[in-house]
Amino acid sequence: MVLKALATFGRQGIETCASFGRAGLMLFHALVGKPAFRRHTPLLIKQLYSVGVLSLLIIVVSGLFIGMVLGLQGYLVLTTYGAETSLGMLVALSLLRELGPVVTALLFAGRAGSALTAEIGLMKATEQLSSMEMMAVDPLRRVVSPRFWAGFISMPLLTLIFTAVGIAGGALVGVSWKGIDPGFFWSAMQNAVDFRTDVVNCLIKSAVFAITVTWIALFNGYDAIPTSEGISRATTRTVVHASLAVLGLDFVLTALMFGN
Repeated sequence: MVLKALATFGRQGIETCASFGRAGLMLFHALVGKPAFRRHTPLLIKQLYSVGVLSLLIIVVSGLFIGMVLGLQGYLVLTTYGAETSLGMLVALSLLRELGPVVTALLFAGRAGSALTAEIGLMKATEQLSSMEMMAVDPLRRVVSPRFWAGFISMPLLTLIFTAVGIAGGALVGVSWKGIDPGFFWSAMQNAVDFRTDVVNCLIKSAVFAITVTWIALFNGYDAIPTSEGISRATTRTVVHASLAVLGLDFVLTALMFGN
C-alpha cells in the first residue's frame, strides 16, 4: 500500500516536471528564433481584437462596480475617523497597487485565457496543427506566438482601463452621492499617487500576469488531449492554474515592491 502510494506520488511528480519542461520548450521555440513579426502582423492584430477588444465589456463593467463598491465602503470606514476627504487616495492606491492588476488578470484568465485554450485545443483535435507541420509551417510561430504577444500587449492596457474606470466609479459615489468636495477627492489622490512607485509597479505586475496567464492558456491548449473531454479539462485547468498563479505571484511581487 505504501509502495503503491509512493509510486503514484513519484509518477505524478515526474509528469509535473515533464509538463513544466514542455511548457518551457514551447515558449522558447515560439518566441526565440528568426523573427516573423512583419509576416504575422495581420495575425497579431486579429488576436489583439480577440483577446483585448472583446474583453473590454467585462473589464469596464467590473471596474466601474468595483470602484463604486470601494468608494462606498471606503467612505463608511473613513467617516468613522473623520477622514472622508482622503477617499480619493484610498480608491486610487487600492486600484493601482492591488485590485487593478489582480482583478484584470483574473477576468482575463476567465474570458480570454479559456478561449485561447479551447481554440488551440480544437485546432489540435481537428489536426490543423499537424497539417501545418506537414506543409512546413511552424505552428508555434504561426499559432502560439501571435496569441502570446497579443495577451502580453492587451493585459497592461486593460489594467489601465480597469483602474481608470474604477477611480471614476469611486469618484461617482464619493463626490456625486456622498457629497465629498471634488477638489478634496482629486487632490488627495494626486498627492498620494507616485508615478514610479504606483503606476509603474502596476504595469510591471500586469506584464508579469500577462506572461503567466497567456503562457498557461496556450500551453494547456497545445498540450490538451485531442478530444472534447480533453479540451474541456484543459480549459478548466487554465482558469484554475492561472488564477492560483496570479494570486501567488501577486504576493511575491507586492513583497518585492512594497515590502520595504
